[in-house]
Amino acid sequence: MKKLTLLTTSASLLLGMPLALQAHDVDNKMSFFLTSQGPGNGADLGGLAGADSHCQKLANSVGKGDKTWHAYLSAAAHDGKPSVNARDRIGNGPWYNAKGVKVASNVDDLHSDKSKLSKANSISEKGEVINGRGDKPNRHDILSGSDLNGYLMQGNGDKTCSNWTSSGEGSAQVGHHDRIGGGQNPTSWQSAHGSRGCSQENLRGTGGDGLFYCFAVE
Repeated sequence: MKKLTLLTTSASLLLGMPLALQAHDVDNKMSFFLTSQGPGNGADLGGLAGADSHCQKLANSVGKGDKTWHAYLSAAAHDGKPSVNARDRIGNGPWYNAKGVKVASNVDDLHSDKSKLSKANSISEKGEVINGRGDKPNRHDILSGSDLNGYLMQGNGDKTCSNWTSSGEGSAQVGHHDRIGGGQNPTSWQSAHGSRGCSQENLRGTGGDGLFYCFAVE
């Protein structure tokens, strides 16, 4: 009986190894997430550098700090510096969420109907689904400052809350991570409409919470 028990245990361990390795592989794939929380000062993220740092901090908290993370945010030309397009600062892909689901193969896929971004797939660094429309509180407005193709949003007025340094005046172009709601492009994950303002209160007033997307660039 003792010998049979040992054999059974050994077999169980051998059978379990592939599953463990598979889980480890999925865990290591994570290269995209939606922030579980913003820095807390509305759309003042400390500029692009501050937003990238927040992505890195959240990635570090779940053991993914070995990768370089950038926020999916565009910025306007300012102080002699050229404008920045969100699509140009997130690497080449492919990108996987915390559950190992591939959300896009490359930049073109990400900005096409092939993108798998959705409420179910645009999950946090912790692998948690973020509240969307119909949930309380609604947190589906995601900062981007970008148009449907990932370029800096054009038009009159501020689209990036003063390049992510304002928590008062201005506005930010936002998308809907759940891909439902109002606005000119309600099903867009990155360019649905402009925010009411840049403060935490105003972002929440239009269904947001100062959240943004993070991508591993290497």
